[in-house]
Amino acid sequence: MPLNPQVRAFLDLVAAANLPDISEQGVFVARSNSHAEPDIAGPIGIGARIDHQYFAGPTADLPIHIYTPEGEGPFRALVYFHGGGWVVNYVTRYDAQLVAMAKKTNSVIVSVNYQKAPEHKFPIPFDDCYAALEWAVAHTEELKIDITKIGVAGDSAGGNLASAVALKARDMGQIRLAYQLLIYPCNGPEFVANPSVPNADGYGLTQRGMKWLWEMYLNGDLDSDNPYAVPHAETNFSGLPPTVIITAEFDVLREDGIAYAKKLKDAGVEVTHKDMLGMIHGFFNYGKYIDEGIAVRDYFAGEINRILSA
Repeated sequence: MPLNPQVRAFLDLVAAANLPDISEQGVFVARSNSHAEPDIAGPIGIGARIDHQYFAGPTADLPIHIYTPEGEGPFRALVYFHGGGWVVNYVTRYDAQLVAMAKKTNSVIVSVNYQKAPEHKFPIPFDDCYAALEWAVAHTEELKIDITKIGVAGDSAGGNLASAVALKARDMGQIRLAYQLLIYPCNGPEFVANPSVPNADGYGLTQRGMKWLWEMYLNGDLDSDNPYAVPHAETNFSGLPPTVIITAEFDVLREDGIAYAKKLKDAGVEVTHKDMLGMIHGFFNYGKYIDEGIAVRDYFAGEINRILSA
């Protein structure tokens, strides 16, 4: 399918800004640019309250946003990990998306502002995210959460973190997740290592940009075989919760997500995979410019509601 016309117009707008690739911007400039357009996901709707809190993580106090839908509960729950290559972005950029998701799924959503690489390489962001899941489980009574209906989700690097958190939850055997939602995850650096990787340039996130982000996050080869850092390194995917994965047709990470979905399916995990035709990496966050960034919330909610109603 051709590139969606709204996506093409968005890419043209970005190109007109003439910004260097994230790998050339460096950490400070890239973070500054991530604050440039806080309403890029579209307007924040109604139907869920946003509370700002902190909790004590393993190595720092961590800010969280809690999105609580209208009503008395009990509620479902979702712990969300935002994207940004483990280096940029922050929870407030997801208020529009997560208010809508809280309302559409009747879920309390806890979104954590985990510590960022390269100052805080693996395992610190991962440990922060797993601690956020533990915090939500420990506060189910206060939040009016049904403990049997808790999922994890994330986009891009957040999809990596959600994948890893689901693996650890399975391994530890103390928290039983109801589902995982993985939005164009980056689960293995090998998928951007090949010079001929599809969609390497010209579609937003580039191959060189993603390779740089992996370098920011990992401690070199030390982490390459650790599935909590590189979920594709896992050798046993059985026992993971029902999984919803989306990929984008014009995304350098497309093959990564497709391969991860196949590994889960081959292990007997219930998987729903949808390849979003005409879309690019990050479109879920670009609702101000790309209608599908808002419309896809209905797809996510429908799949979550289906799984939790089974």
